[in-house]
Amino acid sequence: MRTTPPNSPTPSGRRLHLGRIGSALLGTATLVLAGLGTAAHANAAPATPSTSSKVTWTATPCAAPKHKGDLTCNSLRVTGGITAFQKHLAQTDGITPKAADASTPSGYGPSDLQRAYGLTSAAASNGAGRTIAIVDAYDDPNAAADLAKYRSYYGLPSCTTSNGCFKKVSQTGSTTSLPSADSGWAEEESLDLDMASAVCPQCSILLVEAKSASMANLGTAVNEAVKLGAKYVSNSYGGGESSSDATYDSSYFNHPGVAITVSAGDEGYGAEYPAASKYVTAVGGTALKTSSTTRGWTESVWNTSSTEGTGSGCSAYDAKPTWQTDTGCSKRAIADTSAVADPATGVSVYDSYGVTAGWYTFGGTSASSPIIAGVYALAGTPGSSDYPSKYIYNAAGTSALNDVTSGSNGTCSSTASYLCTAKSGYDGPTGWGTPEGTAAFTG
Repeated sequence: MRTTPPNSPTPSGRRLHLGRIGSALLGTATLVLAGLGTAAHANAAPATPSTSSKVTWTATPCAAPKHKGDLTCNSLRVTGGITAFQKHLAQTDGITPKAADASTPSGYGPSDLQRAYGLTSAAASNGAGRTIAIVDAYDDPNAAADLAKYRSYYGLPSCTTSNGCFKKVSQTGSTTSLPSADSGWAEEESLDLDMASAVCPQCSILLVEAKSASMANLGTAVNEAVKLGAKYVSNSYGGGESSSDATYDSSYFNHPGVAITVSAGDEGYGAEYPAASKYVTAVGGTALKTSSTTRGWTESVWNTSSTEGTGSGCSAYDAKPTWQTDTGCSKRAIADTSAVADPATGVSVYDSYGVTAGWYTFGGTSASSPIIAGVYALAGTPGSSDYPSKYIYNAAGTSALNDVTSGSNGTCSSTASYLCTAKSGYDGPTGWGTPEGTAAFTG
């Protein structure tokens, strides 16, 4: 259960994420995956091995606050079972899946994500000279090495400190005086870096590490990322709303001309901050599966249980941006767009700090935020006075977005059911939909 109602701040101004931790750590989530197939492999013979193994996962350690008032990451790590990606390989190529095997990737890789979101040609030709910033808390000592492993495996261009593509700094911009290391946040950083790489292989990457997970320190890291020239800044963390959020908006997130993406949260229906900021693009999460449709993929709202699934809702404090016109929420509605987040249809990540070095499958809206930051980077530099979330609304209802019309993430008011239930057009869990190319993410 939630420790507080969805929009109620804790005394410290941040909702503690105990509902998700309890459900994930004390009773690991499970999901039986349906059979998958693709148009490309419609005539392939079915694999002989059984692929009905349940997928299990757990919240990463950074999903629990270290200190009162801390924000927490929005990531989940698969611990067993056969993922959607493995099931797809088994059914199309006859490759026998092996549950919980860290020796090889078991989630979607760069080519899968690029195909799913219509980005293959853009990823091949765009992104050079553009910098995606990843903002997280604490240090990942193995960030550069793990990133190199991921990119090498998938044949992506080298992105290292020595060639100038990758840079890691503290919230003050120092490359030498870094925060203390934390294995839980290191998993988050690996996920974020790999997703930015998967979607925009030619982009440079700036990792800005806050000295703690407080809003003040993470916000300072956002400001540093913008100061250092990043036009695309991904934030895969959140917490409860508070009456201080308007101040945080003006202090940390009011950066016109910069695409700032924020995870909508992993606890199901309910608003989080900073996803509730009117200055950012709030990113919800979907379950992504291959299909025999023309697109070759299908998506629905990611929802596992009453305490786990993509976040959405109506802010209690943040004003509605002018480009939002839904009538069931007088303030800022969450989300704007979405991408894959369901751990059962999760993404491959390489990580080695604090865990057995190897390949892991991750989900959570921590995956969807850097994916969307990468799409913005492929689309090009935002207008200098623009808040890029409005681009999505300009493209609403067009072929530039995949409208997600099935699934829900909880229970909400019957007069504003779209805030928790997918429908044609705008809805809270998935916004206006997922990318189909870059057109919806450019001015």
